[in-house]
Amino acid sequence: QVQLVESGGGLVQPGGSLKLSCAASGRILIIDAMGWYRQAPGKERELVAAITRGGITNYADSVKGRFTISRDNAKNTVYLQMNSLKPEDTAVYYCNADIMIAGTYSYLGHWGQGTLVTVSS
Repeated sequence: QVQLVESGGGLVQPGGSLKLSCAASGRILIIDAMGWYRQAPGKERELVAAITRGGITNYADSVKGRFTISRDNAKNTVYLQMNSLKPEDTAVYYCNADIMIAGTYSYLGHWGQGTLVTVSS
């Protein structure tokens, strides 16, 4: 009933930038918090950044000052601007959103399929 589709991943050199997008579609009544997680090979999935519907943001210490999360509520879309990328940022990045589906009265977490970001020279 709901889909999250990420885009914008790819290969970038250290110090470069990428912007990820994640668009939610389907029978959406309202979206609460949205966020980006990442999972590097052999590691657990970790929170990168999150944003409330009202625009309050939270970042992992490792990305503070380099990454910026934003959202467009009218488009049900969340973005992640990544600057000054480092090799240790290499991971699959997943979008997550707490969504209330039309006809229900509770929020459920939904995940995108993931997009690979590789930082390498």
